[in-house]
Amino acid sequence: MNLATTHTRARVGVDAPPVTVETHLSNGLPSLSIVGLPETGVKESKDRVRSALMTAGFEFPARRITINLAPADLPKEGSRFDLAIAIGILAASGQIPADTLTRTEFLGELSLDGQVRPVQGILPAVIAAQEAGRGLILPSGNAEEAALAGADDTCAAEHLLAVCAHLRGEEKLPKIMPAPRQRTLPTGLPDLADVQGQAVPKRALELAAAGNHNLLFFGTPGTGKSMLASRLPGILPPLENQHALEVAAVHSVAGRSLSPDAWLNPPYRAPHHTASAVALVGGGSTPKPGEISLAHRGVLFLDELPEFDRKVLEVLREPMESGQVVISRAASQVTFPACFQVVAAMNPCPCGYQGHPTIACQCSTAQIARYQSKLSGPLLDRFDLHVQVPVQSGDVLLRRPERGEGSAQVRERVMAAREKQWVRGCLNSALAGEELFEHCALDAPSRAMLENAMDRFGLSGRAMHRILRVARTLADLADCKTLSKSHLVEALGYRALDGRRQA
Repeated sequence: MNLATTHTRARVGVDAPPVTVETHLSNGLPSLSIVGLPETGVKESKDRVRSALMTAGFEFPARRITINLAPADLPKEGSRFDLAIAIGILAASGQIPADTLTRTEFLGELSLDGQVRPVQGILPAVIAAQEAGRGLILPSGNAEEAALAGADDTCAAEHLLAVCAHLRGEEKLPKIMPAPRQRTLPTGLPDLADVQGQAVPKRALELAAAGNHNLLFFGTPGTGKSMLASRLPGILPPLENQHALEVAAVHSVAGRSLSPDAWLNPPYRAPHHTASAVALVGGGSTPKPGEISLAHRGVLFLDELPEFDRKVLEVLREPMESGQVVISRAASQVTFPACFQVVAAMNPCPCGYQGHPTIACQCSTAQIARYQSKLSGPLLDRFDLHVQVPVQSGDVLLRRPERGEGSAQVRERVMAAREKQWVRGCLNSALAGEELFEHCALDAPSRAMLENAMDRFGLSGRAMHRILRVARTLADLADCKTLSKSHLVEALGYRALDGRRQA
């Protein structure tokens, strides 16, 4: 047989499009050429494959070998095609049977001695192969990650000889056992009971968790803004299996494998304020996900928010609304998911002490205006909750610590509120259009109060919608089917920076 076809998967963002490896042997001077838009890493595979085959005891055909990676217009990069190319050469030269290749896909890098090495971005390929109804043979080093997909026809191999023995029917490769999928509550996270006082910020944190709302803490240094934000993961419920797979796929593409014990926990990312725009949204010559995609279905915490470059902050505006980020390059576009919840913290001025009860602010009016102007109106509009974290008195901080309500109790209320939202079809932060006005209907007095607040504080339509969504979450936490005036009043109370901006 002079022609053999094997199947593998490329990597484009968090997708794994199929690639057919066509291997043809013909007469002529011995050579090996790879066509089909291969990049440097793929072109170098011919040397790895030749050495791997010869070291493993196989005959490397002394003929003209042409390998086509189809479709030809899809860029191919990396070493993930090595195993498929090697199997194609062996099948075309009759050293292994070719009749089983149509039902199996191959992924893995080959070492010079035939070892099968792990590659990045394996999880999307496992999911795609499962949907296509094919089995998959991959490196043993990727077995733990592949187990997250729960595929029942995926095998792990350590050496090229083991793969060939499997295809000949001599010794079957071990199948990968699916990872446990029971939803376990997160453990070992910072507990909300450790926070002394701060009843209003803690209430806002619970509200943000219940409705997946964006939250901005502001206040003088040392009041506990970062401490409060670090408690948010502890009150969030574990991810649904489908959402957890989305998160795991993003981390797989980024080369950050997740532990099977913690893969259902929502991610929590806290980039430093010196992070660039590319670090946040992703990019590079070969686009990779940034912090906002690594925070998909979880929390992105931005501490010292005004210290970020304003141009960096502005790139967050579109993903915060659309839930995805599109990275465009000359040859193609790559889309990464970015459905994340933003929690941010900031000081009121450069010195940090504007509004402090005992320490005088040293900043001029111009300095304060310049500092606060780093947050544009459109970006500020995208925060559902603006909450001041006040200075705690000495008697509160020096009081013997009393274990108040912990994260476990708050998480129960959050989960109950979210169950109501999922029955309606989505979390409250995603309510829009007819659904927003259907589930956030107001009576005449509440409507008049909201209209007056919009006129008085110059609220935008986006801010109005976010106020309604927060009010809906307050009603869910209180187990109320309809919105009341008290829910709307409390929701308006969480827009503190709108009032300051107007003033």
